[in-house]
Amino acid sequence: MHNPIPYGRQHITDDDIAAVTKALTSPALTQGPTIGQFEEAFAQYIGSQYAVAVANGTAALHLCALALGVNETTKVITTPITFSASANCIRYCGGEVHFADIDPETLVLDPKAVRALLEQHPKGTFSGIIPVDFAGYPANMAAFRELADEFGLWLLEDSCHAPGASFTDKQGQNHRCGDGSLAELAIFSFHPVKHIACGEGGMITTNNEALYRHLLRLRTHGITNKPGDFSEPDPGDPERGGWYMELQELGYNYRLTDMQAALGLSQLKRADAMLDRRRALAARYDAAFTGTAVRTIVPPAHVGHAYHLYVIQVPDRKGLYDYLRTKSIFAQVHYIPVHRMPYYQQFGWKLGDFPLAEDYYAHGLSIPMFPTLTDEEQEYVIREVLAFVNGEV
Repeated sequence: MHNPIPYGRQHITDDDIAAVTKALTSPALTQGPTIGQFEEAFAQYIGSQYAVAVANGTAALHLCALALGVNETTKVITTPITFSASANCIRYCGGEVHFADIDPETLVLDPKAVRALLEQHPKGTFSGIIPVDFAGYPANMAAFRELADEFGLWLLEDSCHAPGASFTDKQGQNHRCGDGSLAELAIFSFHPVKHIACGEGGMITTNNEALYRHLLRLRTHGITNKPGDFSEPDPGDPERGGWYMELQELGYNYRLTDMQAALGLSQLKRADAMLDRRRALAARYDAAFTGTAVRTIVPPAHVGHAYHLYVIQVPDRKGLYDYLRTKSIFAQVHYIPVHRMPYYQQFGWKLGDFPLAEDYYAHGLSIPMFPTLTDEEQEYVIREVLAFVNGEV
């Protein structure tokens, strides 16, 4: 039997181990200098002005929702084809989640479907949109920015799948996912199977200084110890010393540790090389499946796909999933549409609400995609997928 091949896998090198070991022997295991170094390096890589490191991608979403003022009166639009955290962050703050269908050519939230939803309601009904760069395919943030400006909305880009991805708009300007040029805030994840692994971890990027400073406070209990941020100036109280701090709002302990940041910094150094490898693997898959019953998403020239996932669509998804497991190929499904989850069905969402998302779910499968996937392993995956699809097993 072939060695197991998962759909995704982290890549840890000797340099990564050395970086973490150095952090473990440093004076600060948390809230130390490595955090700021990671934030600065990541912001430079993405192209944003600011970055805030946090405990995980879900924490990043939650803090963004808080910073954007989501509450019980807030209605937000997102895609049903995403991990549930993209919607849950609004529920954490008491807001109401609405969904719009996907574009079947990209599997990403469709701006036209969002416009239709917005036009069905009085202006001011919705507060924001959370587009998701699904599988690494960048959402059309230029189109979403136009909608946001027209309808008075904010944008929160879920870029967990897409560090390094980009697209060129109609004016010829290139936008990197999360660079702050189109969305108020963007978030990333450093879960092991993502492009950059920290074990767990997340990052928020923005070009908005006020949101940046608010996020720094929210991730640390809502506390500030910076004199310039205090609610009132020092009254000359002799009891107020260097220990003084203020709890200014209800925040959370969503900090990243220095060990995790050290691993992220080390991985970031080879992020471009690993992205190149993902794209090379995707090109080989594209070529192998052309002209077969396997449907793939091949981006146009103006889109730089990051290929967190390589998603195919086949007539018998369940059959292929089960067959591949017998061959030690552990494909995965991304995702069960969020509106089909029992938690969201209590709000009235049901089967048939988003037919394009549901059709994708019925046929979609993520096959192995990670930088250390060997050419031989990939050929084995291709051979077994085609054998099943062609009825040769």
